[in-house]
Amino acid sequence: MPWILKKILSALVLPPAGPLLLAVVGLLLVRRRPRLGKSLAWTGFIALWLLSTPAVTKPMLASIEDVLPLDIARAKGAQAIVVLGGGSYRAAPEYGGDTVSRWSLERIRYAARLQRETGLPLLVSGGAPLGGVAEGRSMRAALEREFGAKVRWVEDASADTRENARLSAPMLREAGVRRILLVTHAWHMQRALGEFAAAGLEIVAAPTGYETGAPPTPLDWLPGPGGLWAGRIALNERLGRLVQRITPP
Repeated sequence: MPWILKKILSALVLPPAGPLLLAVVGLLLVRRRPRLGKSLAWTGFIALWLLSTPAVTKPMLASIEDVLPLDIARAKGAQAIVVLGGGSYRAAPEYGGDTVSRWSLERIRYAARLQRETGLPLLVSGGAPLGGVAEGRSMRAALEREFGAKVRWVEDASADTRENARLSAPMLREAGVRRILLVTHAWHMQRALGEFAAAGLEIVAAPTGYETGAPPTPLDWLPGPGGLWAGRIALNERLGRLVQRITPP
């Protein structure tokens, strides 16, 4: 399935669009099927409320942050560090063009630290499915200019996690690399592990950006953008894992 079609379908299913569409369908049915219409409308409203409430969505997110932080002793035997792109900050005025997003920045910061600790070469992976500068190129620029970390390989044609793995693996194998440290967000790690294992690599998980370590506060019972973001990420990753299981590598 083309990347853009997958993104459109997921956007229509995930919050806020999914619950809102359900509520709209319910309202349209109220005159012809009052009971069904009201049920759908209330279900959409309640779902959106719950999926915007951190007290609900933080546990959802915690359930997919199911890979422990890296014990550096496990890095022995690894031959390279692979860091996956997490999106672009498009047309950034203060940088004069495209650069890394917040998620990509969190990932490359940790990758730079790992390189200092291990001395391993770096591969950055990420394309530009919506145009502009490829994530991989922006990541290399930030790593080298701002973190002083040398990047050996740049994969700049991928559009999703599966392509990250498919396009990075040949570059690594050509250099004799079989075992890697894989850097991505904790909530994304399980899916990334599956794709890179399917590409024939041995992986040591090096997750970063845990979102659920802080204890809850009374404000977590109120809906807000942070709660909506956490719910969307949790559902998106669950959906991605399901698709990963039912589609061939």
